[in-house]
Amino acid sequence: MSKTILLLTASPVDQAKLRLDVEEREIDEGLRRSLYRDQFQLKKKAAVRIGDLRRALLDNKPQILHFCGHGNGKDGLVFENQLGKTQILSTDALANLFELFPGEIECVVLNACYSEVQAKAIVQHVGYVIGMNKAIGDKAAIKFSTGFYDALGAGRSVEDAYKFGCNAIQSEGIPEDLTPVLKINSAWKFVLERTKQPCNTSPTQNSSTETSNTPAYPQIKTIHQEAGDNAIMFGQVEHTGDINIQR
Repeated sequence: MSKTILLLTASPVDQAKLRLDVEEREIDEGLRRSLYRDQFQLKKKAAVRIGDLRRALLDNKPQILHFCGHGNGKDGLVFENQLGKTQILSTDALANLFELFPGEIECVVLNACYSEVQAKAIVQHVGYVIGMNKAIGDKAAIKFSTGFYDALGAGRSVEDAYKFGCNAIQSEGIPEDLTPVLKINSAWKFVLERTKQPCNTSPTQNSSTETSNTPAYPQIKTIHQEAGDNAIMFGQVEHTGDINIQR
């Protein structure tokens, strides 16, 4: 059973232009060349509006959601309106949307400036969320995604993939490797680790004994109730450094 990765990009015309096409290409190529490429399906949608997010989640039922674009700190994430200009999706509305998909989404990556605020809110409803604790440059954001999906495609865990992403930034000499932070819902982590397919499954082959990463309904209710008190953070916030184009 493959996992669906939903890649959403938004870069309004009234914001600094980002190289989202490069990030998309690096993610796509990394997954295509990976050992476990048959275990992932990458779905993409560009110039995303707020309503597109809801529809994409309903239509694609992803296990992993990756958003790349601009962030606006506590105010929310930056999407596009009908004219291609900025429209903010508030943090509360975003968290409430994810609450409507209990037990369905394993990981969310918010590759946008100051998105740690949204990560803290979303992690109540999903297993893992990666956000940025300050502004992140375009190059660092792309390198993080490259390292993250290289590792994920090699069969590594989300936690390991996060570390590979940070190392990819550091290896390029970019002083932003402490900008990404990982939030973990420990109740969800317990279920995901208990139900996930073993990492030693033969690459590019389907297993008849593979178990679903989606918990059974009775477990969902228990996890959903406990999730709010079970977020822990990996990463630090003290590091500062020069950046290029900011998200």
